[in-house]
Amino acid sequence: MSVTIVLFVVALIFAAKTLKVVPQQTAMIIERVGRYHRTLNPGLNFLMPFIDRIAYRHDLREIPLDVPSQICITRDNTQLQVDGIIYFQITDPQLASYGSSNYVIAITQLAQTTLRSIIGRMELDKTFEERDHINGGVVAALDEAAANWGVKVLRYEIKDLTPPKEILHSMQAQITAEREKRALIAASEGRKQEQINIATGQRESSIQRSEGEKQAMINASEGDKQAAINRAEGESESIKLVARATAEAIHMVAQTIRQPGGMEAVNLKVAEQYIGAFANIAKEGNTMLLPTNAADVAGIVATAMNVVKQQNS
Repeated sequence: MSVTIVLFVVALIFAAKTLKVVPQQTAMIIERVGRYHRTLNPGLNFLMPFIDRIAYRHDLREIPLDVPSQICITRDNTQLQVDGIIYFQITDPQLASYGSSNYVIAITQLAQTTLRSIIGRMELDKTFEERDHINGGVVAALDEAAANWGVKVLRYEIKDLTPPKEILHSMQAQITAEREKRALIAASEGRKQEQINIATGQRESSIQRSEGEKQAMINASEGDKQAAINRAEGESESIKLVARATAEAIHMVAQTIRQPGGMEAVNLKVAEQYIGAFANIAKEGNTMLLPTNAADVAGIVATAMNVVKQQNS
């Protein structure tokens, strides 16, 4: 019974040494008798017990690595405390195992030295404006060196740039002054635009008033013109009516004269008008100019009748 148990335990140990399950996104380096033999892929793998051993285990996923903060000196001799983070991925597990004794420390140290070199060539203001340039420079330098370590550097990000307190206060004062300057410029531009708008409004209002006055004068002129035309047409029509009435009256008088007793009526009418005319002259003034034959009413009437007869003939 004890022998059976011993054999069963030995079988379990043999199976555990022979069968190895590798998880997804994981790589295992197998050494056989102290020498690299092969890399295990995810899934079930078979090993030679007591001969093969798992020397290294690598995570193939993207790995974030925090780079310790450090003091960098800019081109204008200003100290900056810089804190960053690296994202990398193992692309060759064999090189990652044997290319460097510790690729994590190697990447961290190289990132720090590269960062100091890049910032040392830049002035303080540029370091805040060109973070993308700094990140790209660090990635390019790390990626070139990490190729021998089986590592691919994906990106580098600066988490924080902290200048000394004195510089920080000066920058804050500069920002405040710049904002006040922008506020003053904006207020000045607003007042300028306001004056422009007022002048434009006044000019447009003046133009509108001028146009209105011009249109009013045109309308008044057109009205006067139409009124003059209407008056002229009215006077013309009135003259025509008077002439027509006079002609009709003369025609009627002429027709009446041709009737029996018409000439006597004309004599009587002329005599009445002659006497009435002298009466009106006496009423209107103290001085009268009389013809030499003023008393000869019959002669005057006879003369007027001769004129009438000559017209009728």
